[in-house]
Parts: sequence; C-alpha cells; structure tokens
Amino acid sequence: MTLGPYAFDILLAYALSGALVIGLVVQSVAASRATKRRLEEAEK
Repeated sequence: MTLGPYAFDILLAYALSGALVIGLVVQSVAASRATKRRLEEAEK
C-alpha cells in the first residue's frame, strides 16, 4: 500500500489517535483506582 505524498499526514493522524486512546485509558484507570480507594476508605 502506497500512501503517496500524504504519508506523513496519515501516519501523524494515526499516532495522535493512538496517543489519545492511550491517554483516555490511563485516565480511566487512574480515576477507577482513586474511586476504589475512596470507596474503601468510606467503608471503614
């Protein structure tokens, strides 16, 4: 598959999309852990 003159733009779009997805996953995991921690503290 040849991307032609738009290769840089296409690869940059894929990289940015991947970074955004990874960022959302990291944020979701962090929020989940914080919520779990607060819930455990509230149950004590």
